[in-house]
Amino acid sequence: MTDLTAHMLELGRRARAAAQGLRDAPAAARTRALDLLAEKLKAAEAPILAANAKDVEAARANGMTEAMIDRLALSPARIAGMAEAVATIAAVADPLGVETERWTPANGLDIARVRTPIGVLGVIYESRPNVTADAAALCIRSGNAAILRCGSDCLQSSLAIAALVAEALAEAGLPADAVQLVDTPDRDAVGLMLAGLDGAIDLLIPRGGKSLVARVQADAKTAVLSHLEGLNHTYLHEAADLDVARAVAVNAKMRRVSVCGATETLLVDRAGAQRLLPAVAADLIAAGCELRGDDEARALVSEMKPADDADWTTEYLAPILSVRVVDDLDAAADHIARYGSGHTEAIITTDAGAAERFASKVDSAIVLINASTQFADGGEFGFGGEIGISTARLHARGPVGAEQLTTYKYVVRGQGQIRP
Repeated sequence: MTDLTAHMLELGRRARAAAQGLRDAPAAARTRALDLLAEKLKAAEAPILAANAKDVEAARANGMTEAMIDRLALSPARIAGMAEAVATIAAVADPLGVETERWTPANGLDIARVRTPIGVLGVIYESRPNVTADAAALCIRSGNAAILRCGSDCLQSSLAIAALVAEALAEAGLPADAVQLVDTPDRDAVGLMLAGLDGAIDLLIPRGGKSLVARVQADAKTAVLSHLEGLNHTYLHEAADLDVARAVAVNAKMRRVSVCGATETLLVDRAGAQRLLPAVAADLIAAGCELRGDDEARALVSEMKPADDADWTTEYLAPILSVRVVDDLDAAADHIARYGSGHTEAIITTDAGAAERFASKVDSAIVLINASTQFADGGEFGFGGEIGISTARLHARGPVGAEQLTTYKYVVRGQGQIRP
């Protein structure tokens, strides 16, 4: 057995033991740990920024793109945002022990469905150190132990944050091992997690790009909650209000181009294209966005570059937007079904019937009406935070908050019944 294998198996053993302690702890203790973590994040701004500066310097030296640097870099405002997210998760109602349904069938048994933790979660993510705080907080709130494996690019930042998590847990009287960060950049650690650490991991959650998710789905020996790429669409229906279309399209693409909720393709109804597209395109170009369109779109916007087939399947994570003119709502939905990743789609329209038909017809985890796709976020949904946007169809779909990180058991109460 190699040193790394022994180390990872020990993480798994400690996580399994801590999971039981976290499951048995009162909700108030988990809340206390989260309140302490929020305070510690704010107090530790300077050392977190110093650790992050090392990560950013190394990433730039290794040629990381500026869009990815944006995901990696922390600032006082972003650290304050992390602390606020943890505090918000602390204020979310504890999901454990909640009866989601209760009934009595003909046999007289009193049957309740009750939320319970999943157990030990393995969370594998890339260059976003805020995920360390978000994932830790959500796992504590939901009563799950966690083994976190960040990308090597954000290891120093994540180590600084994980140390605060351990302190908060211990001070709240909870097992410090309830959240552990893999402290080595050795990529073999990921393979060991995918193998399940000798049964210690109950659920793997990959949060990152297509290659990471594909590897986890292909190699995992335990259950996976998938977070696929955000190949998202905003559709300008022929009845779209022009001012709303302009504001939403720019925000959906340009607020933060590196997040998974960013729009990557703009679809425009042919019947409204001449009225809508030139103004929307002008706003996007003025905001620094490169547009790549089909022939009809380019005929209306001369600055637009030609799109090729690859553009319809590309998550740019950059200030680039593909644009297609479509026949109607059905054609927009067909384009989304063919090219989308099942993440987030939006329609802009004043026609309530068209809006509801789009919401019914489009089968993605999140469908928005007259709102930016950048609202694809657990915090914006009132979950306090998220561990990712699930594009799966089983267990959890859309933003995955504390409640979505629970499973359930049946508690059956009888009065001496026996089955005939």
